[in-house]
Amino acid sequence: MIGYVTVGTSDLARAAKFYDAIAAEMGVGRMMEFETGIAWGAPGGGAGIGAMAPFDGQPATVGNGVMVALEAKDKDQVDRLHAIALANGGTCEGAPGLRGGGFYAGYFRDPDGNKLNAFVMG
Repeated sequence: MIGYVTVGTSDLARAAKFYDAIAAEMGVGRMMEFETGIAWGAPGGGAGIGAMAPFDGQPATVGNGVMVALEAKDKDQVDRLHAIALANGGTCEGAPGLRGGGFYAGYFRDPDGNKLNAFVMG
């Protein structure tokens, strides 16, 4: 059910060095690279991990930048999961849509404020 997990970073170069080494040991490499973050894993493989600058622009802290990503089967399911979250007390953190590189996602928080998304690649 979990597709990938992100952790916040205030120093992407330092995080990249650390996670490049961890990923190499696990037999995977970088899947995606952005100005604000890097993701490691294998497309179609197990859950990946990303190190990202927090979207809100605040300093990374334990929890800030952390998000659980739920792998959906298709774009329609992403849309449904986002709608279900909002209908059940969640709040919108980014409407479903293409984010680049074939990445389609919708972002939301649960009633306690924990950040999640539903996504599909391809």
